[in-house]
Amino acid sequence: MTGDEIARLARGTLLPSFPGPTAPGWLLDELERGLGGVTLFALTGNVPSPESLAALTAQMRKAGEAFVTIDEEGGDVTRLGGHATGSPYPGNAALGAVDDPELTRRVYRSMGAELAEVGVNLNFAPSVDVNTADDNPVIGTRSFGPDPELAARHAAAAVTGTQEAGVAACAKHFPGHGATVEDSHLGVPLVDADLDLLDRRELVPFRAAIEAGTRAVMTGHLNLPAITRGVPATLSPEAITGLLRERLGYRGVIVTDALDMEGASGAIGIPEASVRALIAGADLLCLGPNEHADTLRATLEAIAAAVRMGRLSPDRLAEAGERTRALKQWLAGHSPAVVDRAAGLEAARRAIRVTGSLPGWNGSPPLVVELEATGNIAVGPTPWGLNPWASDAVRADGAEGEVDRVLERATGRGLIVVLRDAHRHASQRALTNALLTARPDTVVVEMGLPVWRPGSAVYLATYGAAAANAQAAAELLGLTPAA
Repeated sequence: MTGDEIARLARGTLLPSFPGPTAPGWLLDELERGLGGVTLFALTGNVPSPESLAALTAQMRKAGEAFVTIDEEGGDVTRLGGHATGSPYPGNAALGAVDDPELTRRVYRSMGAELAEVGVNLNFAPSVDVNTADDNPVIGTRSFGPDPELAARHAAAAVTGTQEAGVAACAKHFPGHGATVEDSHLGVPLVDADLDLLDRRELVPFRAAIEAGTRAVMTGHLNLPAITRGVPATLSPEAITGLLRERLGYRGVIVTDALDMEGASGAIGIPEASVRALIAGADLLCLGPNEHADTLRATLEAIAAAVRMGRLSPDRLAEAGERTRALKQWLAGHSPAVVDRAAGLEAARRAIRVTGSLPGWNGSPPLVVELEATGNIAVGPTPWGLNPWASDAVRADGAEGEVDRVLERATGRGLIVVLRDAHRHASQRALTNALLTARPDTVVVEMGLPVWRPGSAVYLATYGAAAANAQAAAELLGLTPAA
C-alpha cells in the first residue's frame, strides 16, 4: 500500500471540527481529499439557525461525500435550535418514564427528520447507558433509566425511529457510562463491574440497539479494570474488538467519543490517542470541538508514522474504510421522514408525575423561583426552567437573606420552586426546605431526576428540562407565557 493510499485511508477516519457557520477553506480541501467528515457543535457557532446549517452542509457536500455528525439527543443535550431555546423533544428519562416504545420511536423519527432536513446524516444518539448511579454527573436524564430491560426496549425504538428518517443512529457510550460518578470529560471514570455484571446490566441495551440495526456505536472513555486493565475503553482492543466485535457480534461502524476529553487523551495527546483507538478497532475518530486544521494534520502524521513503524496495520485502516463506505451506501438509499413535533409534547405531558393536589392561584400569578443548578459539559448552557411560562420569575442561589426576600415577594400569592437534580445540589435542598417551612403550600417542580423530594409538598417531576418538559409542566400549573 502506497503512502498516498495510507494517507487517504487515515483521512477517512477523522471527524474534526471548525468554528463558525461556514466551512473554512482548509476543511473543504480536506473533504475533497477524502476526509471522513465533521462533527458540528453549537458552542463553536456551527448551528446559528436551521437555515444556516442547511446551507453549511450543502456547502460541504459539494466538496466531498462525508459524514456530518452532531449530538442531538433531545432533552437536555440538544444542538439544533433547541440549544438556544430548549428542545421541543423531551430526553430519554422522560421517554423511559412514559415507557411507550412506539412513542419513543416517533420522537426519534421526528428528531431524525429534522436532522435530515438540515443535512446531518449521523446522529450521536441515543444514549443507552443504564443510569444506576444517582450521583452520575454526566448521564442522568440522558438515560432511559436504571432498569436494563427498560433501557433496551427504548434503545431499540430510538435506533429504529432515527434510521427510519434516513439518519444513522449511534448508540453510546459503550460499554456503558451509567454506573460512574465521574465525568469522562474530566478524567477516566471507573466502572467496577466484571463481565457477568456487564452482561446483566450495561450490555443489555447495547445488544438491543445492535439487534435493531444501529449503524454506529460510540465508545466511552471508561476504565473497566476487569476488561480493559486500566486503559480507557476507547483505546482498548479488549473492549472494542473483544467485547463489542467478538462477544456482541457487532459489525457496523465504531466511533470514538471526542478524543480531546481528558479520559482519552489527557496523558498522551490527541494524535497518539487516535492511533491507539484505531489499533483497538475504532473506525471513525471524533476529535473534539476545538480540534481544527492543526490537530487534523498532527493526527494524520501520527497515523502515518504508526503504520511505518509497524504499530498500526494498513489492513486495519482498510477495514475501517470498508465499514464507512458501507455506511455511506446505506445513507444513500434512504429517504427522510416527516417532522412530528407533536410526539415530543405528548411524551413530555405523559412523563410528568404529580404528588399532591395542584392549587389554584386565585387570580394572582404565582412567583416562580428557579434555583441555580450547574449543567455538565455535554449539556452546555442550554436554557431551562419555567421562566418563559411565568409572568414573574426569579433565579436564586441560596445567598444570605434570599429566603426572606423570596417570601416577601411571594406575599399574598402562590409560590413555585423549580429544581434541577436537587439530590446533587445541597443548596437547592436547603433553600427548598427553608421556603417550605415558611410556606407549606409551595409547589416544587423537579426538572432533573426525582431522586430527592421534600417530605411535604405538592411535587411535580418532569424527568427533564427541555422546552417540551417546561411547557407540559406550565400547562398543569396553569401558567401562561411571559409577555
